[in-house]
Amino acid sequence: MSPTISLNIIPKITHVSRSAWDACASAAAVGEPQRQERFNPFTSHDFLHALEISGSVGGRSGWQAAHVLAKSADGTLIGATPTYLKTHSMGEYVFDHSWAEALQRAGGRYYPKVLSAVPFTPVTGPRLLAGDANVRSALLQGLEALRRESKSSSVHVNFIGDADRMALAEAGFLARQGQQFHFQNPGFGDFATYLGALAARKRKMVRHEREAALAPGIEIFCLTGSDIKIEHWDAFFEFYMDTGSRKWGQPYLTRSFFEAVGASMAQHILLVMARRAGRWIAGALNFIGADALYGRNWGAIEHHPFLHFELCYYQAIEFALARGLKRVEAGAQGEHKLARGYGPVATHSAHHFSDPRMMAALRAYLAQETMSVEADIELYEAHMPFRHDTPA
Repeated sequence: MSPTISLNIIPKITHVSRSAWDACASAAAVGEPQRQERFNPFTSHDFLHALEISGSVGGRSGWQAAHVLAKSADGTLIGATPTYLKTHSMGEYVFDHSWAEALQRAGGRYYPKVLSAVPFTPVTGPRLLAGDANVRSALLQGLEALRRESKSSSVHVNFIGDADRMALAEAGFLARQGQQFHFQNPGFGDFATYLGALAARKRKMVRHEREAALAPGIEIFCLTGSDIKIEHWDAFFEFYMDTGSRKWGQPYLTRSFFEAVGASMAQHILLVMARRAGRWIAGALNFIGADALYGRNWGAIEHHPFLHFELCYYQAIEFALARGLKRVEAGAQGEHKLARGYGPVATHSAHHFSDPRMMAALRAYLAQETMSVEADIELYEAHMPFRHDTPA
């Protein structure tokens, strides 16, 4: 590490200014060769701060903030990474529960572990928030120092972009590949153009689903900025709790999180809400990036055929096309997205253990897993719903 770079760890993001943190995040995003995106909502100070002040992380959540900072000789912040000490593996979307069991069976201790990621957010973006390769290298040294200091088993960096992948590979991290479904806009001007690009059977399916979703007299509202009111957050949190309790047992995000991001990031939020007979019944929360729309949370207290597809997928496509956005990222998993034009995209994470036996075992395991993931992607690509004479 350069002697002109100093490292320290902070337990709260409020210990660094919003402008300084966001400048590092912006510099890192510009450094991504495949993602020239100066703004990623999830690495912003506002988003991470909302997680902390709302109690969604910290306390007894198993997510203890330990953000690594890099500063120049004059004290200027030149790099940072959102980092947490984890005492479990929930809310990460890169599944390593079997790794924890294997290490514990072998007499080792998996937790705590060091994780650089955005909590509860399976969205690719920069994690080593710096535009300079030397600073990224220093941040990695800071993560390793945190691992030693906390007596953690390992360091994990999830949903990484290209620049981070290279830095982590050079540092000896093991690469892991996953897969999601994203809608890529090849130049569709509007939803009608997207429909026209679909094969006839899929086009008929989409039209049927959209009509069916609205059949019971349901109204759809797309809200951004000041149009989002407290009543909408109250209703959405009810949806989130109902759906999250059934899906995970215990939803991750608190009520105050939604109000906090609504207060600080309203211009970067799209809230798609459904109302029937004057009552809010379902909603989908999206964040708006520089070139992408990110679908994050969904919930409903009434269940109607295809309403989930309408609010989460079709409204997202329609909004993205109207805004000229390049893609819609609809979160983790979901083969059903494929038939609606969301194609397979590889995601990446990186992992390093202090135990050389664990590194050797995972190196062999990940080689096989990567082959399986790549085969799945190839299979999915062969079943995209678009006509063969369209650029999609």
